[in-house]
Amino acid sequence: MIINRSYEISAVPTSRDLIAEVEHAHIGETLRWFISEAGPSSYRVETTECTDQAPPARKLPVQTQAPSGKTVAISLIPTGIGCSIGGYAGDAGPATALLAETADFLVTNPNAVNASNFIGPERDVVYTEGYSLDLFSRGEANLFIPRANKIGVIVERADDSALAEVFNVINTVRAVHGVDIVDYVVTEEPIGTRSTRHASGAYTGQIDNPDILLSAARQLVAAGATALAVTTDVQDLPAEEYADHFAGLHPNPVGGAEAVLSHLLTRTFGVPAAHAPMINFEALPGTTVVDARGAAEFISVSGLACVLMGLRNAPQLESRPDLGYKAAVGINDVIAVIAPASALGSLPVLAAARRGTPVIAVAANTTLLDVNASGLHLPNVVEVGSYLEAAGAVLAIRRGLSLESISRPLTSLGAKDHRSGIPAKALFPTGRY
Repeated sequence: MIINRSYEISAVPTSRDLIAEVEHAHIGETLRWFISEAGPSSYRVETTECTDQAPPARKLPVQTQAPSGKTVAISLIPTGIGCSIGGYAGDAGPATALLAETADFLVTNPNAVNASNFIGPERDVVYTEGYSLDLFSRGEANLFIPRANKIGVIVERADDSALAEVFNVINTVRAVHGVDIVDYVVTEEPIGTRSTRHASGAYTGQIDNPDILLSAARQLVAAGATALAVTTDVQDLPAEEYADHFAGLHPNPVGGAEAVLSHLLTRTFGVPAAHAPMINFEALPGTTVVDARGAAEFISVSGLACVLMGLRNAPQLESRPDLGYKAAVGINDVIAVIAPASALGSLPVLAAARRGTPVIAVAANTTLLDVNASGLHLPNVVEVGSYLEAAGAVLAIRRGLSLESISRPLTSLGAKDHRSGIPAKALFPTGRY
C-alpha cells in the first residue's frame, strides 16, 4: 500500500509547470515527493506513494480564502536530508523563533521545533504537518488555527516498560501543560514502521501494517480526536549511521519514516498528525557528549512530549464548530517562503515560484542535496547567507521595501558611466542580497 519510487523527468524550458510535470510522472497517489537531483538534461524525483488499495483521501471543502489581513511566512526544514540547521532535534528552534517575529504567523514543519522532552512553542508558530503544508501551499486548503485540539494517541504494542514511559509522558503534558488528551489506543499488533533510504541518500520510510495504524486512528477520530499523535518503535535503524548522526555527520534516519506516517494519517482523516519514536536511540558506547544539535533527543527517553505539545494548536484544514479557532489564513496571506538553498525542489517552493511569491534561499542551512535555484531555473529567488539575513529579507518584504534598495551598490536608473556611455545598471548586476 505504501511504496517508495524514483523517477527521471527531462529538464525543459522554465515556462512549464514543473509541479504538473512531476506529478504526471507518478504511478500511485503521492504522499510525499521532492526533486533530489537537478542536472542539465533531467531531474530526479523521489516519491512515497499510496497504491490503489489505499483508503480514499479525506475530501476537503473547496474554499477561497480572501486575504485575512495577517502576514504569513513559510519556513521549510525538510526532514531526512541532513539539514545542518533543523536536521537534528529542535535545533532550528532559535531560527524559527526569529523568523516568527517577522510575520503574524510562521508556518513550519513539526521537525523544525520537535526536541523530544524539550520544545518551546512560540504562539505565532503554526506547527503544520507536511501533507497539510503541501495542500496549503497549493491553495487547496486554508489553515484554521484552533484554540486547542483534542488529541488522540496511537501507541504501538510494546513491552510494559516502554508503555509505562509513554503513559508517563502523556500524563506529564496533561498535568503540567494542560494538553487535552481525549483518548488513546494501544494496537494489538505492531504497526511496523521502518527506516529506508532513497538513492539520493535521503531517508524515507515504510509501514508494514498500515491497516492497523488506520484502524486505531479511526477509533480515535470517532471518539472526538481532532489531532493524532502516533508513537512507534522505528525499525531497521542503521546503528553506525545513527551514531554518526549524533556526532553531527549524518542525517537523522528516523525523520523520513515519521513523515510517511503523518502524511498518511492526515491524507486519510483530514486532521493534523505527528509521529514520535517510542524509545529514542541511545546505543552509543560509554559516556558520550553528542553534537549539541542532537542532545535533546539523546537525553530524552521518548520523543513523544514535544509532539503532544506541538499538536495542541496544530492547524485544521477546515473550520470546525466544535473547536472554534483563533485565526484562519490562506495562501493569499503568504508573503515569503524560506528554505535551504540546496533543497528547493519541494512542492511549497515550486508553488511559490509559480505564484510569484519570493523564495528566500538560505545558504548556511546545508543539506545532502544540491537542488538550487539555478539548477531548477527558478525565478524570484533571493539568496541569503543565514537566517539572520533571511529575517531581514522577510521584514523588508512585509514593509514593502525593495531588497535592491537596501543593498549596495545601488544602481542609478537612466544614468550613464561617463567613461563608457554604458548605462550604470549594466555595470552592477544584482541577484544576491
